[in-house]
Amino acid sequence: MDMPTLTEGKTPGDFLLFEEQDHYSREEVTIAAGADLEPGTVLGMVTATEKYVASDEAGADGSEAAAAVLLTPAAAAEADVTAVVLKRHARVRRFGLTFDASYDTEAKRDAACAELEALGIVVS
Repeated sequence: MDMPTLTEGKTPGDFLLFEEQDHYSREEVTIAAGADLEPGTVLGMVTATEKYVASDEAGADGSEAAAAVLLTPAAAAEADVTAVVLKRHARVRRFGLTFDASYDTEAKRDAACAELEALGIVVS
């Protein structure tokens, strides 16, 4: 009898090292329709809509600046969804984060990590 293969997606344990108690580090936000995102995705905020998307280093709509890290899965391929993100006072594991394909060099990922650190999200 063949046993089914179970696959677990990313979880906060893959990247979250510390967050402040009482959910101080967290915020509930709207993820814009267009893609399913997994926990650990580095997000940017589209200025015009104040909705979050995977941060696009080449963007020109506000999403080019790293603004948060997705904490919960966001199945937003078809419609906007609400999700929980890390916005402040947290520490994350760099190699557990997921970057958009536009962050194709280490220097670009370093810059995104520096933007997160400016928000109080320390990247180790």
